[in-house]
Amino acid sequence: MKIFEIIGWTGSALFIISYFLLSINRLSARSMLYQLMNVVGGICLLICAYDTQDRPNLFTNLIWIFIGVFAIVKIQVRNRDADQE
Repeated sequence: MKIFEIIGWTGSALFIISYFLLSINRLSARSMLYQLMNVVGGICLLICAYDTQDRPNLFTNLIWIFIGVFAIVKIQVRNRDADQE
C-alpha cells in the first residue's frame, strides 16, 4: 500500500469517526476536537486526491478545510471573549 493511500484512509477514518461522534452527541459541531478532526481529515484526503489527480475531490476537501479553519477561528474568538468576561 502506498503512503498516499494510507494518508487517504486516515482522512476517511477521521471524517467517519468525527461524524459518528457528532451523530451520537459525543461531540458538538462547536467543539475544537470535531473541527480539528475534520481539518486534519480534509488535509489527508487533499494529499491523496493530489496524488491521484482527482480534482473534484481535491477541490471539495480544500473547501472543507477552509470551512473547518473558519470554525476553529470562531471557536478561538468565542473562547477568548468568554475568558475576558
